[in-house]
Amino acid sequence: MSVALTLAGRGLGSVWPNPSVGCVLVADGRVVGRGWTQPGGRPHAEAEALRRAAGRARGATAYVSLEPCAHHGETPPCADALIAAGITRVVVAAEDPDPRVAGRGLARLREAGVEVIEGVCKEQALALNAGFLKRMAVGRPLFTLKTATSLDGRIATGAGQSQWITGEAARLRGHGLRADHDAVMVGIGTALADDPALDCRLPGMASRSPLRIVVDSHLRLPLDGKLAQSPTSWIVTVAGGDTGPLVERGLEIIEVTATGDGMVDLAAAAQALGQRGLTRVLVEGGARLNASLLRENLIDRLVWFRNPRLIGGDGLAAVAGLGVETLGDAPAFRRMSIELLGDDMMETYERIP
Repeated sequence: MSVALTLAGRGLGSVWPNPSVGCVLVADGRVVGRGWTQPGGRPHAEAEALRRAAGRARGATAYVSLEPCAHHGETPPCADALIAAGITRVVVAAEDPDPRVAGRGLARLREAGVEVIEGVCKEQALALNAGFLKRMAVGRPLFTLKTATSLDGRIATGAGQSQWITGEAARLRGHGLRADHDAVMVGIGTALADDPALDCRLPGMASRSPLRIVVDSHLRLPLDGKLAQSPTSWIVTVAGGDTGPLVERGLEIIEVTATGDGMVDLAAAAQALGQRGLTRVLVEGGARLNASLLRENLIDRLVWFRNPRLIGGDGLAAVAGLGVETLGDAPAFRRMSIELLGDDMMETYERIP
C-alpha cells in the first residue's frame, strides 16, 4: 500500500477534478502491474495497472489507495474491471466520498466474491487526497498558503527588495509545490508588482505548470503582462466589469459577488473554483490576499520557507492586518513537518479546526 500511495502522489496537480489514486497488483509474491491516475483523470489507476499487467492479473491482489469507482463515466467502473480481470482480493486504504461511489465499489466487489480489506494506511491516503476530500465535503478546493520570508516574517525590505530572501534549494522546492497543485493563486497587487509567470521551472517539468489564478476585483491586470498572455490563466473578478479584452485573450473569467467594499467575495470565489473541479490551490500572495483568505477561514495549510536573517518592522509583512484583538481570535495552525533546505527551513502546518 505504501507503494500505491507513492504512485498516487505522482498524479497530484494533474488529475483534477478526480482524486489521485495508485494501484499495485501482486500475484504469487510478485508485482505484476502498477498504475496511477493519468493526466486529466483518465485512465484510472486500476485500469492502468491492469493494462500493464497484460493478462497476469488473474488471482492477484490489488492494493488501491482509494475505493475503486462504481459508476459509469468516460470509462467503465474500475470495480467491474477488477472483477473481470479475475482479481480475488482487494486491499483499499480509504473509501471514496464521491456520492457516486461512497461504498458502492466495495459492495460490488464483495457481491462478486472478491475479498475486500479496508483501512490499510487510511490516514496517509486521506492526507494525500485532502484536496479532493475538501471539495467533496464543502464544495471548495484545499488552499495552501506558501510564503518565503525572513526570520521575522518579512517578504521584502522597506525599499521593496525581495529577490532572493531564501536560497536556491528553497526556491526549487517552491516550484515542486506548484507542480503538485492544480492552480496557483495571487492577488492583483502581486501581479502588478512582480509580473510573475507562476510556472514550474524545474528541469523537464514545464508541462506540470499549474493553472494561474489572479484575484482582480477591478480588472487591472495589464494585457501585456505574463499572466494575461498565458492561455491557462483564470481571472476572478466582481461581476459586471468590462471583461471583453481579457476574453479576447482567451482567458477564463470567473465573476462572483462583491463584498461591501466592492472587492471579490473570496468565499464565493472558493465555491466557484470548486464547481470548476479544482481540488488543490497554492496561494502565493501577496500580503493582502493572504490576510483576506485567513480572515475568511479559507487557508487550510501553510508552507512557510524561512531564512535566518532579520529585516525588521519597516519590511513588508507576509500577512497584512487581520484585525485580531485577542489571541483566541488568531488563526491557529498545527505543525506537520520541518525540513532544512541549506540555510533555510521549510515548515508545513495545517489549520486547527
